[in-house]
Amino acid sequence: MKPRSVTLADVAAAAGVSYQTVSRVLNHSASVAQKTRQKVQATMSELNYVPNRVAQQLAGKNTRTLGLATSDLALLAPAQMASAIQHRASALGYRLVIAMAGAEGADGAVQELLAQRVDALLINLPLESADAVRIAASAGETPSLFLDVPDDAPVPACQFSAETGARQGIEHLLALGHRRIALLNGPVSSVAAAARRRSWLAVLKEHQLRPQVELYGDWSAESGYLALLSLSGGELPEAIVVANDQMALGALRALHQAGLSLPADISVVGYDDTAESAWYQPPLTTVRQDIRLLGERSVDWLVQKLSADKGPALLLPFTTELIVRETTAAAKKPSATAAKF
Repeated sequence: MKPRSVTLADVAAAAGVSYQTVSRVLNHSASVAQKTRQKVQATMSELNYVPNRVAQQLAGKNTRTLGLATSDLALLAPAQMASAIQHRASALGYRLVIAMAGAEGADGAVQELLAQRVDALLINLPLESADAVRIAASAGETPSLFLDVPDDAPVPACQFSAETGARQGIEHLLALGHRRIALLNGPVSSVAAAARRRSWLAVLKEHQLRPQVELYGDWSAESGYLALLSLSGGELPEAIVVANDQMALGALRALHQAGLSLPADISVVGYDDTAESAWYQPPLTTVRQDIRLLGERSVDWLVQKLSADKGPALLLPFTTELIVRETTAAAKKPSATAAKF
């Protein structure tokens, strides 16, 4: 015979408190004394009590569950974001349910999460303003926070400015004397990639420079490698701005394979400052966006929105930072012979 599940009443009896007190502990109520809270939590652990979230959902109660709609977690940045959100949610007493966008895109992922009656939504998918507005409307009263939309999108958003970050990388190369600066960008459909391209074009125009080669990848190291190979037979630019560190890794391999030395022959700037970028050979100069901080603050914002206190939920501005390592150096003198890839 299957053993009977431990109930809320069992926990209350074993802890010597009321049923209502155990319920308040489960719902993280501030009205429970710390000593009592610890006693109840210890009793739950001893009895292996597992909250019945299905029953909570059927009763229409807050299930302390957040939903994350995200792109492919095989990519490093989305995986790091999901990890940061998971750790922060757990620390605040929430669990996280993840749905990756498939054939049905963002709409399908969001509807999958709503069907599980999550309390709030985090949407880490590249969305144009109109799509974000539509998805926010489809979520109804479920609080939603977007992590990859245009800076002027009329929805709650928590993100770094891709245009500002790209500008930092390009201006760094210009300060080193580089003038022929190419762009290795993400997919055409990406909101962040479009923002990086706008910065590239704008900064070059400000300095009365013509855009050099523009290449595209899918954010993977392999796509960065293949994109650089497509330069075969052409004149190599003095520097390349890459839209993420993983594509930069592939680009470095292609450059090394071609017998080029970094940064003597060419300078490269990445984007993200992933944990591995400091261990590339040579270590990668990159634009840092603190993904862990962003993930934590996004959870904080949603939890505050769900709080019974209803205090102000503020999204603080986030700033990128240029991390200079060993893939960038001063440009060669104009008399130097242009390299061929």
